[in-house]
Amino acid sequence: MSAPRRLELEPDTVERDLARLVLTVVELLRELMERQALRRFDAGTLTPEQEERLGTTLMLLDDRMDTLCRRMGLERDDLNLDLGPLGTLL
Repeated sequence: MSAPRRLELEPDTVERDLARLVLTVVELLRELMERQALRRFDAGTLTPEQEERLGTTLMLLDDRMDTLCRRMGLERDDLNLDLGPLGTLL
């Protein structure tokens, strides 16, 4: 696992840096959705069909994130931005 880095935009890497920033936001939202889904699973508020659909959707989202990261030459650890005194984002 590499150390978290601050986002540093450079003219020659702007496309990759922008993709990194966008994928970081998407990963944050994906993780929040996953946590909410787990709460709903634990609370028993989902029907078996909803559980199946939600599980499949979360697996597909995770797979798509891996695909997008690979296309941009990024690892998931690259998305964990250093927020200084607040710690890391993810």
